[in-house]
Amino acid sequence: MPSFKQRSYQKELLDGNQVPFVDIQLNMQELKSINKWLGGHKVTIAGIGKILNCKKGLQELHVVEIGSGGGDNLVAIKTWADKKNIKLQLTGIDINADCIAYARKGVSNDIQFIHSDYRNYVFNKKPDIIFSSLFCHHFTNEELVVMLQWMHQNSSIGFFINDLHRHPMAYYSIKILTAIFSNSYLVKNDAPLSVLRGFKKKDWKLVFIKAGISNFECEWRWAFRWLLTSCT
Repeated sequence: MPSFKQRSYQKELLDGNQVPFVDIQLNMQELKSINKWLGGHKVTIAGIGKILNCKKGLQELHVVEIGSGGGDNLVAIKTWADKKNIKLQLTGIDINADCIAYARKGVSNDIQFIHSDYRNYVFNKKPDIIFSSLFCHHFTNEELVVMLQWMHQNSSIGFFINDLHRHPMAYYSIKILTAIFSNSYLVKNDAPLSVLRGFKKKDWKLVFIKAGISNFECEWRWAFRWLLTSCT
């Protein structure tokens, strides 16, 4: 039985450099379904809404996702914004060239995708909102301190994070679901491991304190997600 007391730092298969594109493509397709059916997109939309409350009355927004993967979060945001008649400029940044290629192929031209390490990208103008979804658990707590500081410094309104709650029920549920329904060896291996690399509330509090950011909220959301929001 795995331990849930501390975060696992075992690397996921997707973090490797030799994953064939066809396998990444299937992984992205299944992650999109997981986000849709297990509430991940709803948490992302909730994050946008909470940051918008920091500064009301804006006519147009630039929203940037770091670690954007296949781009499904940005598509979900665009769909929501279109229904609300909110004008958005959407940008995804990812260090994985295959993820960017997949996103550009299957996503609306209204969304810009940039192949880069987010830390090396320089904005001409600060975006209004920066967020990440299922990205933070790929990093150590020390690396997360740097990430939070970067998001805080580079967003003009605020930033938010949507990531996993490290919990036995979340681990065994996703392990069973992916064993039955997934056709991706990446998803079968990485989805349960992602939970072990996920967070408890005390982990987030410690990282934010080390980053020197005191104005943040940490909320639990279904299904086994944390929504972290901070207005800059």
